[in-house]
Formats: sequence, C-alpha cells, structure tokens
Amino acid sequence: MLFPPSVLDLVPPGHLAHFVRDTVLEDLNLSAILDTYAEERGYPPYHPVMMTALLLYSYCQGLYSSRRMARACEERVDLMAVTGMQHPDFRTINTFRQRHLAALQGLFVQVLQLCQRAGLVTLGHVALDGTKIQANASKHKAMSYGRMQKAEPELQAEVARWLKTAEAVDAREDAEFGPERRGDELPSWVANKQERLQRIRAAKAALEAEAQAAEVAKRAAAGPRPPGAKRGPKFKRPPGTPSDKAQYNFTDPESRLMKRGDGFLQGYNAQAAVDSAHQIIVAQHLTTNASDVHELLPLLDAVKGTFGRQPTEISADAGYCSESNLQALRRRRIRGYVATGRQKHGQSAATQAQATPDRPAVTAMRVRLQRAGRRSRYRLRKQIVEPVFGVIKHARHFRQFLLRGVRQVTGEWSLVATAHNLLKLATART
Repeated sequence: MLFPPSVLDLVPPGHLAHFVRDTVLEDLNLSAILDTYAEERGYPPYHPVMMTALLLYSYCQGLYSSRRMARACEERVDLMAVTGMQHPDFRTINTFRQRHLAALQGLFVQVLQLCQRAGLVTLGHVALDGTKIQANASKHKAMSYGRMQKAEPELQAEVARWLKTAEAVDAREDAEFGPERRGDELPSWVANKQERLQRIRAAKAALEAEAQAAEVAKRAAAGPRPPGAKRGPKFKRPPGTPSDKAQYNFTDPESRLMKRGDGFLQGYNAQAAVDSAHQIIVAQHLTTNASDVHELLPLLDAVKGTFGRQPTEISADAGYCSESNLQALRRRRIRGYVATGRQKHGQSAATQAQATPDRPAVTAMRVRLQRAGRRSRYRLRKQIVEPVFGVIKHARHFRQFLLRGVRQVTGEWSLVATAHNLLKLATART
C-alpha cells in the first residue's frame, strides 16, 4: 500500500470488467463517436472510449439508470476498473448516451461479428420471438379519441365560464381598487385547464392525422376500383377518422397500449432472432405494432445484411404465421417451423390438420408440424429464444425502458442486445 494502487489490481485478472474494457479499446471501431470531438478546445474531460465501456459494462451488470451508474462508479471496484477510478456524474453519462445513441446502436453489429469470428454463430437454426416491454409512461396517462371528443367541449365550456368569471372579478376590483391593475392576469387554475385543453386538441389532431395517413395507404394498396364494381358496406364512421377506442399517451405519444398475458401495458414490442448454437441475438429491432406478423421478414433481412446469408431453418410461434410469410420462406429456401395456431379444447389433431384451400402454405406447415409430432424442430423455439428474454428481464432486470420515443427506445433495446452478446462472448473466451 506504499505505492499507488493499479486499476488492474482492483478486480481479478479474469473478471468481466477487464474483458469489456479491452474489447471496447481494442476490438470495436468507435470512429463514429470519436470523430464528433474534432477540436482540441472543449475536448470532453472523460474519454469517449471509457464512457462507451462504462455504458456497455453497466448494461451487462443490469445497471440502466445513469444515476445508478454514477453511484456504482464511486462504490464498486469493478466499475472503478472500467473507468480508471474516474467518477462521471449522472448528467454526463445520460448526455453521452443520448448524444451518441445512433453510434452506440451500431455496436450491436460489431459485437455480433466478434461472436461470429469466435465461432458462436452458425445460423443453422434461428428462433424468432417478440416481447412486450413497458415504456417510460403509464397507461393511465392515455386517453381515447372518444373521450377526447367528449372532454374537449366540456373543458372549453368550463374555461369560457372561468374566463367570464375572471373578467367580472377584474371589473369589480378595478372599480374597488382603481385601474392600476392590468386586468388580464389569469388565475393558475384557468391556465392549467387551458393547457389541458390545448394538449387534448393536439392529441386529437395527431390521431386524426394518423388515421388519414392509414386511409391513404389503404387506398393506394387497394388500387383504383374497377368500373361496375359493387359498392362496399357503409362505413360506421367517415374514412380517415380515428376509432373512438384509438389511444394517445401524453407522456410518450409514440408508445402503444399492448395486450400481454397478464393484462395491458403501455410499451413497445421488442423483437429478437436468436441463434441456436449459443443463444446469440443475431438480429433485433423494435416496433410500435403489438402484432408480430409483420416482423418476420425484417428480422431475416437484418440477418442477411449482417452475415451475407440466410439461416438454414427458423422457428417461430403462431404470431408470425401468415400465408405471405410462409410463401416468403419458401422463396428464400428457408425451412420454417411456424406454429399455425393453438389446438382448441376438445379438437382432435386430425380435425386441426384439415386443409384450408385458400391458404395452401399454412396447410402445408400445419401438416409438417403434425407429422413430426413431438420430434418436430419447432420444439427448439422455447429453449432458444424464450430463455434469452427471461435472462434479460429477470436476471438483468430490464423490464422498462428509461428513454422515450421510438428512436431512443430502439437504441436502448440495441444496447441491451449488445450487452447480452458481450456476456456470451466473454463466457466463450474464458
């Protein structure tokens, strides 16, 4: 203790802190972050490489809050080994994460390529799944379009009544105390109601614009109506008008109310494709759509974009089953094992396997799964992808996003997936 302690002596030689620090320093290309600090004047007091290592190691340890990271830098020796005994405050950590979120998101592919070089990715069997993760918003802060239509005139009438009362009070005070007062000050209770009315009007406008955009896309996909075609049924509401049940959240407007097994949550749908060899996440993205059916092809495109080839076979639950998805798998020559639906109570396997003439690909998939029975490759799905979500949510306690908005939440989910692959890579190298 007569000599200054070395950072390398704070934790054992084979510790994860050394692995993450050395990987970020030697194996990752951080030019997208470093190039933003061009001038020597105003250069950051904390090196960007150290800040990147701090973020990745913290995510590996289940530390997602910038305040918890800053506190750990002062209390935990493993974080001190990563930062070199430096103690960035939580504002610095949060600002760095938000400023370089796009560049940090790109580290997922770099870590994935390191896993490939280490022999952890085979693309023999890839399992796909999605999980609903709570947004940084409460579902109780959402309001339906129907409730907005009812609340807007009520608030408008209430504000008008209060404004009239305020004018009468001002006139009486002018007569009593003289004209020195301006007379146009509004009480706080009026201003709050006015602000709520403005927010409701903005939310209504956003829902209406979204409904009109969806109607335009629907008409463009349908194409021009042929001459002499019969008219469809009458609309319950004008085209391009939001449903009364359409929701808008005032805390995070881009999040959506989604159904899961234990009820509803205000959140996002996080997608992942996991390789069967070592449970490496080979593709990931995030969507505001609660359904998984449109996410199969984007995940496969991401796998091909990273590795230059498609997986040999995939497995996915019934949420990904559609005629177009199964036909796309056939065109890409990927052998798929996709559930076509749950067997209803009291229904025999022979009845469930009956052909559906208008859905030949679904029928063929149903027959493939029925013939294999318990030996079907579909059984691998639960032991490949679901444990990954279990580790992320329960072992590393990532159950809620800290950031808001699709762009930032997408980057946050990418960091979580990158940390997962880093831990797998560290285990393989040790």
